[in-house]
Amino acid sequence: MKKAVFLAGLVALLVAPPAVAEARAQAHTAPVYPTQFSLPDGFQPEGIAIGPGHAAYFGSRATGDIYRADLRTGTGKVISKGPGTPSLGLKIDGRGRLFVSGGSGGDARVVSARSGKVLASYKLSTVPAFINDVVLTHSAAYFTDSTNPVIYKLQLGRFGRLPKEAVKIPLSGDIAYTTGVNANGISRTPDGRALLIIQSNTGKLFRVNPRTGVAKLVDLGSTTLSTGDGLLLEGRTLYVVQNGVPQIAVLRLDRNGTSGRFLRTIKDGRFDVPTTVARFRDRLYLPNARFSTPPTPTTEYTVVAVRP
Repeated sequence: MKKAVFLAGLVALLVAPPAVAEARAQAHTAPVYPTQFSLPDGFQPEGIAIGPGHAAYFGSRATGDIYRADLRTGTGKVISKGPGTPSLGLKIDGRGRLFVSGGSGGDARVVSARSGKVLASYKLSTVPAFINDVVLTHSAAYFTDSTNPVIYKLQLGRFGRLPKEAVKIPLSGDIAYTTGVNANGISRTPDGRALLIIQSNTGKLFRVNPRTGVAKLVDLGSTTLSTGDGLLLEGRTLYVVQNGVPQIAVLRLDRNGTSGRFLRTIKDGRFDVPTTVARFRDRLYLPNARFSTPPTPTTEYTVVAVRP
């Protein structure tokens, strides 16, 4: 019976029109795209950036190494050795450059996603700092500092030319720094005119004027975003990773990002303190930072994919 079915399928493939036959053949060889894959033992991931192609990039908070994985197979390798201080939030631009938040190193780096070469390095703070996340706009990169009430700006020149130094923009207005992790994830507003920053220790979301640094509390009604971490904006939908819950909160914002409403949460039993999120096709990918697990050289770390 199985032999007959196999022969029938083979005949159907052979007699089908060329375009149909080719499509069927490609369907049998299409990549699987695993919904979970491993990172190197002891890697301690936090940030993620995806693109172009099928590549995903992860930073190590232990060494600062940058790891590139193929989403079709889940396999990968370290493409850039770190400075021994963290690589946290990551974003990739259309020129194949990774903008890397340096955590407790108080710095930022720009790394070639192709070669792993460090293209530029910036010392953002001369006092203890925690450079946590980064967002790219059409003309700049902005970095958050979870210790000091400032954001840092790399103003990009013509054709994306990198600046010689960063600009410090003090935060003011509704945001007040307290004990713990303050400004963390950062994104643009839907209209692209301002920035959104999540304050992890208060669960509040702020709209920040990128020129003045004045922060206004985003009206979310009774919704709070405790342990809010990475942000992902798609149109007017904002995904907020809540690492300590753990879950993704999904919000619908108004066009200028001054208010929003809670839609739903995304939960998954595989979440183990996920920190940041990036989309590839119809999936959201999150690295499990496992903050509650004491890190060792053999501690296992994974990346999980969920449907949005």
